[in-house]
Amino acid sequence: MTQILTEISEKIRQQFDTGPYPRIPLERSPKNDAMALYIHSLVNAYYLRNQKIIRTEGKLILDAGCGSGYKSLILAEANPGAKIVGIDISANSIELAKQRLQYHGFDNAEFYVCRIEDLPSLGLQFDYINCDDVLYLLSEPAVGLQAMKSVLKQDGIIRANLHSSLQRTYYYRAQEVFKMMGLMDENPEELEIDLVRDTMNALKDQVKLKALTWSPALAADPERILMNLLFQGDKGYTIPETFAAIRKAELEFISMVNWRQWNLMELFKEPDDLPVFLAMSLPEISVEEQLTLFELLHPVHRLLDFWCGHPQQSQNVVPVVEWTLSDWETAQVHLVPQLRTPEIKRELIDAIAQLNTFEISQYLPIPEKHVSIDSTVAACLLPLWEAPQPMRSLVAHWQKIRPVNLATLEPFSTNEALEVLSNALIGLESRGYVLVER
Repeated sequence: MTQILTEISEKIRQQFDTGPYPRIPLERSPKNDAMALYIHSLVNAYYLRNQKIIRTEGKLILDAGCGSGYKSLILAEANPGAKIVGIDISANSIELAKQRLQYHGFDNAEFYVCRIEDLPSLGLQFDYINCDDVLYLLSEPAVGLQAMKSVLKQDGIIRANLHSSLQRTYYYRAQEVFKMMGLMDENPEELEIDLVRDTMNALKDQVKLKALTWSPALAADPERILMNLLFQGDKGYTIPETFAAIRKAELEFISMVNWRQWNLMELFKEPDDLPVFLAMSLPEISVEEQLTLFELLHPVHRLLDFWCGHPQQSQNVVPVVEWTLSDWETAQVHLVPQLRTPEIKRELIDAIAQLNTFEISQYLPIPEKHVSIDSTVAACLLPLWEAPQPMRSLVAHWQKIRPVNLATLEPFSTNEALEVLSNALIGLESRGYVLVER
């Protein structure tokens, strides 16, 4: 068994040495990719767990399985002032990653040829670990998680993911076909890619495997063929298997990274009018059971993408929606970092000047569309584009902008302004656009 695992690991290394992944041009920058920056931000992950803001300056961030370094670059852009350390089993990938970070001016980065299982040999402790599209290539996910846990600071967070066996079932069937043809006996290259194309083109379009795995876009992209149909060591997992690995590594599940897209109730036509059995049972099931049921009903996510950390490190928090007005009086409001750009600020000012609603979701679709802010509320929140604001300052700002209640023509009291603003911020906080701490 050990020899087989070693052979598979060597095939994986060879595949990424031949074609470092991802094949993104060196000069491409993720600065304008708000969603990528949002997902790779320690600030957002830490807030979700602790309802507190953490500064990224001086933090140590690991990109475990960094490949050609594009995710390392995203981590550097998303976490200003942090030091990035990348590891990978492919020496060619490491060289590209070094070049990429240097090209974009990030000198505070280090890269090592190293297996995830050998992380303790670095002698470092990390505030945040990103392990993207890698864990499913290991012989056992729990082993990788345990290695990352051993180099994770007590309040640190790991972001990792596994391929979904349910969502990718037809890709795994395709891989079995090409293994039978001998296309994965050695490191697949141009010849094997051409044979895949020939095979798929020879099949009728209505053949199930072709219909569900083949497309003109995939056919034209050698990297996508390699990473889907000829992917050495690729394995799929389910939600229960994911949670089992987290428990075996003695880590604590925090959340799915794209947790808003795992909302079980959104799968039902009338979530407020469910059949009796579902109405009684669904509120009682655990988070793991909710996610399992979602995946069984609607396996649309390629990655089972999650955050986890050391057990019992999360702070006791009261959800913002349950705060009292006295809680809000002492709150500090932060704009999510990915929205604090001069371009968005200019467009916000234009919307306010024209008394138009401001569609905030067009800049950060996480994941809802058409999330808009009333022009008065937008004007009140404008100071957040300069710096975090005490809630009291935003309330005072509201009273200057809207001194009277338009329905009663009476002056807006402090409590009335506080209630209006807190209701607006509850909606924005739940959608991930603002961060609020007491």
